[in-house]
Amino acid sequence: MRVPVISKDNLPLMPTKPSRARRWIKQSKAIGKFDKLGIYYIQLLVEPSDTKTQEVVIGLDPGKMFSGVAVQTKKYTLQMLHLVLPFKTVKDRMQQRAMMRRSRRDRRINRKVAFNKRSHRQKRFNNRHNSKLVPSIRANKNLEYRVMELLFKTYPVSKIVIEEVEARGNVSFSPVIVGQRYQINRLSELAKVTLRKGWETSNLRKQLNLRKEKDDKSLQIPETHAVDAVTLASSEFVKYKEWDDANSHGHSWVGKVSITSSRFVIIRRPPISKKQLHLMTFSKGGNRRKYGGTVTRHGFRKGDYVKASQGKKSFYGWVSGDTEKQISVSDSDRKRLGQCSINKIKLIKRSTGLIIKAVKTACVDSLSVLKN
Repeated sequence: MRVPVISKDNLPLMPTKPSRARRWIKQSKAIGKFDKLGIYYIQLLVEPSDTKTQEVVIGLDPGKMFSGVAVQTKKYTLQMLHLVLPFKTVKDRMQQRAMMRRSRRDRRINRKVAFNKRSHRQKRFNNRHNSKLVPSIRANKNLEYRVMELLFKTYPVSKIVIEEVEARGNVSFSPVIVGQRYQINRLSELAKVTLRKGWETSNLRKQLNLRKEKDDKSLQIPETHAVDAVTLASSEFVKYKEWDDANSHGHSWVGKVSITSSRFVIIRRPPISKKQLHLMTFSKGGNRRKYGGTVTRHGFRKGDYVKASQGKKSFYGWVSGDTEKQISVSDSDRKRLGQCSINKIKLIKRSTGLIIKAVKTACVDSLSVLKN
């Protein structure tokens, strides 16, 4: 395990041992903080003895429903992350929005008049020529990019390694390929980006003796997606190279990397719906009920981390909704823990737009969670 270190000028430095971090805090040379990803780090209050950094690589294994991210050096695995992407949620909401818009337009059209005299506008242009990025893919890429930006503020990252997705046919119209190009262009502004094929990742993972869970990839464990991210980052330290001498020639793995236990984090977006001015059905009297939005009527925001009480039971969770007199509190998997009155809820942390579920220490070579 290593603790990230940041200078007093917010410059990321090489991570240090937990014992040294505790000693610096005890000697008033640093203070401990948490970033928006829930990562504990220390910020120096004095000038660092050295600002030189080793090679730190981020591996990104992008997916449709889940993505894996890992921060790796030659000697240590610094961080593993499992991203629960909002693809399905955004897709369902876009379909619902289209259906609601279609129903509103149908209601205002008088079908008794001729078609060219009806009160709907004709199409002005053909909008099917541009390679636009669909909202569901854009939401996925935005979540990945935000996590990467936050990691760059904590670790001195020098390279990014991404698994390249291949598609057949007209790749310029494929949402996956368009999203991949969009993401690579943005990440290239942060650091040097290297692409790897899927078969390259598989071969190196087998060489490193890392196990991958293939039966159920929805499991929120390191072996589903974070293991590929660790493998991608490790590809900068272990390479498959050609060799030859006077009598023979061939290929072999060159280099060395240590895969260690590290903090494993599960990240998703809070369950927030946009405010709807038009609901699916009419309300009696024309008064529409409140739906959607990020702010509740009691001062809390959706996604706030709070402590709630129900009788003698107390629990921690995230604000997910409200009624006229109560606040709904849910866990990291969007399951409601309870509805509590306002005076039974205490704010712990304001919403950051992310829900963080952290496993204290985990390792990619085993399903078991390790303890310090």
